[in-house]
Amino acid sequence: MSLRLRMRQALPEAMRARDKAAVSALRGALAALDNAEAVPVDEAGLRGTAIEQSPVGVGVAETARRELGERDVVDVVRAEAAERLEAAAGLTAPAHADRAARLRAEAAVLLHLLDGPGAA
Repeated sequence: MSLRLRMRQALPEAMRARDKAAVSALRGALAALDNAEAVPVDEAGLRGTAIEQSPVGVGVAETARRELGERDVVDVVRAEAAERLEAAAGLTAPAHADRAARLRAEAAVLLHLLDGPGAA
């Protein structure tokens, strides 16, 4: 089973369990995957055309999204976990202890998914 599918299945379970750290981590990682699949906008295509020369119609501006392979998905999720651990390490003040603990918990959720059953 793919990592993305396992994450999508884990999200409603985390919501039912009211596990805020898991919900936040899973939503953030799934959003990062969606962003990684976005196609970059061609700036040359945005400049230099008059409005009357613009294409018109339903779907004319649509483009196919990139498809990430399983290795790419794992890399994005691993980067999300590393980002959370790095942010937690930067929160050294006692006033930020709760936030740092939450970031570490979110990273642990993502790392558990990477190392869990069905991991690549």
